[in-house]
Amino acid sequence: MEPNKEGFKIRLGIFIIAGLVLFIAAIFIIGKQKNLFDPVFKLSTKFKNVSGLQVGSAIRFSGINIGTVDNIEIINDSTVSVTMLIKKSVQKFIHSDSQAGIGSEGIIGDKLIVISQGSSKAKLLNDGQSISSTEPIETDAIMSSLKTTADNAAIATSEINLILGKINRGDGTLGRLIQDKSMANNIDKTLINLKNSSKGLNENMEAAKHNFLLRGYFKKKEKAEAKKKEELNKKK
Repeated sequence: MEPNKEGFKIRLGIFIIAGLVLFIAAIFIIGKQKNLFDPVFKLSTKFKNVSGLQVGSAIRFSGINIGTVDNIEIINDSTVSVTMLIKKSVQKFIHSDSQAGIGSEGIIGDKLIVISQGSSKAKLLNDGQSISSTEPIETDAIMSSLKTTADNAAIATSEINLILGKINRGDGTLGRLIQDKSMANNIDKTLINLKNSSKGLNENMEAAKHNFLLRGYFKKKEKAEAKKKEELNKKK
């Protein structure tokens, strides 16, 4: 046999073996992701809108990947059936009142199914049973809501700017109050007069206390207050 032909056969053999190894590794990795080598059981649920969910999408429970979406089928114009393959080892944690919801990896990541934890008092689910679902919130609806909020904030800001502009120009009662110095001075004088009136009232009260005609009244009032304080101290 010629050396060149023998070397070619050796390289071809190595290439075939490497290809087989890669093929087996790929099957193992894909099979592990699709739970082909783990005991599984089936559950189903129904949605009005699967919101981009696909066959092969992950299923999570308590933040852990526990299975994959096996099949998605349109039942009618308002119902989509989703079949799930879930690891047999987590069957004991999924109860009849658990619910399936559609989430995503991050804000705009791939869609996945999230199964909620049911109550421990509820029955466990058997192979082939169905669980209830919660409808997903569409990203378009969220963006529309954010846009409405932003528009409302812009309108409010515009109106506030108009009000501030009127105040700066002296329009309206508040604007005149801020811009009109004479009005501000009148308010200051009014406050000073109130302060002086209060001071005068206090002085008149002091004078009344020293008036012999009213002295008895104030002494009687002081005694009543002292008696009241004494009774409070006894209670303490």
